[in-house]
Formats: sequence, structure tokens, C-alpha cells
Amino acid sequence: MKIVITCAMGLESVLKYELKDLGYHHLDVDNGFVAINGNLKDIPTINLWSRIGARVFIELPPFQAESFDDLFDAVAAIDWAQWVPIDGRCTIDSVHSKQSNLYSQSDIQSVTKKAIIESLKKTYPNTTFTETGPHIPIRLTIHNNTVFVRLDTSGHGLNKRGYRSRFDAPLRETLAAAIIKLSRWNPNEDALLDPCCGSGTILIEAGMMAQNIAPGLNQRFCSESWPIMAGNCWQDVRDNAESQKKATPFRIYGSDINPSILKTARINIKAVGIDGIFVETKPISDIRSRFQKGKIICNPPYGIRLEDEASAQALYGQMNTVFKQHFPDWDYYILSGNTSFEDYFNQKATKKRKLFNGPIRCDLYQYF
Repeated sequence: MKIVITCAMGLESVLKYELKDLGYHHLDVDNGFVAINGNLKDIPTINLWSRIGARVFIELPPFQAESFDDLFDAVAAIDWAQWVPIDGRCTIDSVHSKQSNLYSQSDIQSVTKKAIIESLKKTYPNTTFTETGPHIPIRLTIHNNTVFVRLDTSGHGLNKRGYRSRFDAPLRETLAAAIIKLSRWNPNEDALLDPCCGSGTILIEAGMMAQNIAPGLNQRFCSESWPIMAGNCWQDVRDNAESQKKATPFRIYGSDINPSILKTARINIKAVGIDGIFVETKPISDIRSRFQKGKIICNPPYGIRLEDEASAQALYGQMNTVFKQHFPDWDYYILSGNTSFEDYFNQKATKKRKLFNGPIRCDLYQYF
């Protein structure tokens, strides 16, 4: 079967190499996703282990539909009973149509749902379905009249690791993990410092990598209750992931000027169960390290609002001064949505990479 792992735009190559590290080699990379040819056993593996992916989908064979009759007939011809049990709750969660005859989202959802029920009636002796059982979320994409039907095996974004005590952090966990991957941080060789650590997302993602903690280990996914995934498939992968944790020593430090947000960071660090990540209240001007080599990875305020722009400009200039003076042999990886960052930082980046932090278009400024 075709398994599609979606990701934020700009992270396709990072996700590709992550999947290669997980043992997948025949990969199809496209805008916003990487696809593999796999089987049901790959579903729990990727959901539990992908730090970069957004969701994991099973993609059914595509078909042409130039009318609603075409759509109904093609969907009804699918053997939905192999995916949906008699009490299954099947929802059309998302429809995206581009350059196609069919474009009304509500009509596409309605016709697709009716066709699925018609298919189920061929197997189950029911005229109505309770839909009180396992949830099977579906996404439809129609491009040039070709319909792609994807079953969402995750049920929620993979960025939800389960350690955040509140969901107000400005940086998604998947993006934080991707930036750490791009920095090529090695816990055996490099210290890691985030001087704008906020609620600790970068620090925690680095700690989970260092100790080989599967990011989805403490989460539940909708496909765990699908009858087609019956047996010990999910539990075997969970048990294996639990056994692969390792007590690798690391040097991870964070600071922030806001003591209130650092309380949240400490709660989050405790929730994930990693010892040895240290955070303290400290302005950028006071950060230091006894280590000669390391990575500074941070997501400072962007100054998007007019009233915040001046303080962001001053902060960027101060960062450059402190980094050059006290961290001359370190590498810096700074994510910013401020297009004038390099001007205020007073230094052109060695390399710049376009990324998205949610809907915000950002750049990762890399200084080697």
C-alpha cells in the first residue's frame, strides 16, 4: 500500500532522511509530503518514530472523477468494509480541490459519505449505521480531476507529543526537531544552548533525540482501534520503542528573561521524564558557557507587531555581539520570521533556509 507522510513545507528533505534512518529507501518526495510503499506494520512505526512528519496516511488507488456521478461510483466501488467496521465512524475531515470540475467542499463531502455507506451495505446487513465505534478520518484531494483518497492513521498532528502543559508555545515540536536535525547536533560532541527557550520545546526535542525516546510513545492514535490493525502490531512497536531508550549523557541548557514561562518549561521537561536539561532566568547579555564547542539553536521574538519591532531589532544586535564575544567557535541556528533579521543581526548567514512555523513564513539563518 502507499503510505503518505505529510510535513510542513520546506521540511520534505529532512523528513526523507529521517525515513531513510528508519529503514525506508524507496521514497517519493513531493511538496508537503514523502510517500513510501509499505504495509500495515509500517503504520505504528512511522507514527511512533517520526519527529518531523505531520500525519501518516494510507492512500487508496487514485481515480478520475469529472462529475459527482463519477465520484459516487468510484468511491462506492471501494471495499470500505476492510477499513470500516460495522460501527465505524467515518468522517470526511478535509477536501482540497484544484483545477477540477468538482470544487464544492460540502457537496464532495456529502457525495463521498453516501458512497461509502452504499459500499458498506454490500457487506453489512444494515440500512443505518450507529457510527459509535472506531474513527476513520478521511482526506480528499482532487487535482486535474484525479481524486486521491487518504485515510488518516494518526488522528491528530504528530507534533502533539503529550508533554506540553499548555499549548501557547510559538514553535511546533516537529519544526523544533527539524531544526535540530538540520544543525547536525551531536549530543556526544556538542553542547546545545537555547537563550530564548520559552516553554522549552527545542530543549525537550533535543533531549528526546539524545535518549532515543520515540516522540509518539506517550500518544494514542486513531488507527490503533481499527480492526484491520488487530493483533499485537501496535503493542509490539511500542514495546520495541520502550526498549530502545538509552541514557546518553548530554549538555542541554536554556535561558529566558521571563521567569513565568520558565516555570512552564520546567513542568514540560518533567512531563517528558528527561533529567539533565537546565533552564534559568537570564538575559541574552549574560549568557555564557564553559564549553568550547556547541550549537546555539533558538527562535527569538520576530517583532511582527509594530510595537515589538524596535525591541526585536535591539535583541538581534545584542545576540550578535554576545555570540561573537563569548561563543566564537559555536554554530548558530536562528529561526526568524523577520525578513530584516540579517540586517539587525549585523551579519549575513552562511546559509538560509525557507521554512514555515505554522502559517508564518520564516527563515532558518545558519551561521557556521
